[in-house]
Amino acid sequence: MSRVAKCPIIVPSDINIKLDLQLISIKGKYGYLSRVINKSVKIEYLNDKIFFSPRSGFSDGWAQAGTSRALVNSMIVGVSEQFIKKLQLSGVGYRVSITGSNVINMSLGYSHIITYNLPKGVFADNPSPTEIIIRGIDKQLVGQIAANLRSYRTPEPYKGKGIRYSDEIVRIKEAKKK
Repeated sequence: MSRVAKCPIIVPSDINIKLDLQLISIKGKYGYLSRVINKSVKIEYLNDKIFFSPRSGFSDGWAQAGTSRALVNSMIVGVSEQFIKKLQLSGVGYRVSITGSNVINMSLGYSHIITYNLPKGVFADNPSPTEIIIRGIDKQLVGQIAANLRSYRTPEPYKGKGIRYSDEIVRIKEAKKK
């Protein structure tokens, strides 16, 4: 059994937390996030610590408490530090550019340029024509956008061309021999 929920979250002093029944709202340096916590979880906010425990009468109480603790912890990290995903393009002619503040244009070897509109609250930087840095306060949203961009041209196993995460290692297969 996991014991994630038994460890309380220590809240930094620059974070404001508002608790209203099962709705938790967190405001920090980079923005504001709120989430409805599962009804089988009891939340307590005392002395800059958030405690999670299961309510009686629910069979999945500890599991939901651990999940809720992890979600709230990532919300606190997001509003205080932001989440960052770095993508690299490798391949001849593969380029990326950002127009405005929320449109990514990618040239990935197709007959057309792929445009991707970023949702509100997520920002992208373009330090070089073959790099994209995605940042935002919502961990799930940043990861989903990075996965969506990567899905346009996943790294192929023979030459490694495509879009990859900066920390991803693509295994290169050996070509077929006669």
